[in-house]
Amino acid sequence: MYDLIIIGGGPAGLTASIYAIRKRLNVLNISKDLGGKTNMHLSIPWSEDYEVIRGLEMVHKFKQELEYLDFAHKVDNVSKVRADGKNFIVETESGKSYETRSVILAMGTSMHSLDVPGEKEFFFKGLCYSAISYAPLFIDRQAVVIGEGELALQSAAELATIASKVQVVGLSEQALESSLGKKLSEADNVALYPQYQVVKIKGDEYANAVTIKGPDGKETDLEMDGAFIENNLIPNTEAVKGLVDLDDQERVVINCLNHTSVPGIFAAGDITNIYAEQVLIAIGEGAKATLSAYEYLLEN
Repeated sequence: MYDLIIIGGGPAGLTASIYAIRKRLNVLNISKDLGGKTNMHLSIPWSEDYEVIRGLEMVHKFKQELEYLDFAHKVDNVSKVRADGKNFIVETESGKSYETRSVILAMGTSMHSLDVPGEKEFFFKGLCYSAISYAPLFIDRQAVVIGEGELALQSAAELATIASKVQVVGLSEQALESSLGKKLSEADNVALYPQYQVVKIKGDEYANAVTIKGPDGKETDLEMDGAFIENNLIPNTEAVKGLVDLDDQERVVINCLNHTSVPGIFAAGDITNIYAEQVLIAIGEGAKATLSAYEYLLEN
């Protein structure tokens, strides 16, 4: 019987695990890898690592520590979490099951794929998924934003404050009618292609153009310095559907103490309904989740 099982090895899960070890809890981290999205970062020829705030040093430190304490980590995917009285059973894809008094959900999110030629080839080589992280690198540069909803609007608006040109592909009519959509349509350095879809990513060493197709079937190339795919992320909540409350985007609903709707289950990071998918925020949320779980275990 474990005191705490933490599901996920990204910034939130790593931080939660190290805090739990510091609290001398009998803890197990179950994840397919360690580092999560920090294992990937945008590469563009004119940028330096110091220009982006990532929190990588702390994540790498926690990763190395958990790798050293291998008894506290199992490489596996969790398939199901279920209640067993006041305790919980965590089942994995390899057929193992673990009993625990408490759980922290930190499985993160998955990205929407365009499923077009060139996407895999240029993944994080001029093509990425987080303008909120990388927009500062695009001062006086040309950017393409791909997406249909609010996330694409916000990303385009942020880029428009610093980029020389922002081209937005695929916005829905509803998005265009919003106050932010109207503001973008009036911006001198923004071009909108609302009824177009991306059919190819082009480049040499880095992505430098996208091919888009209009409603008439005609294809056009948009030159760029980089592109951002900005559709809503997919929360990895399949293992806890029907157990904890999820919002309309299927993110785990938590309060300010990282409590879910089920006593003894906590959640942290991008899988939750908190504001902004950022590494530094996930680190803080992971710490909070373990402190809340520790308090729960003391009382129970």
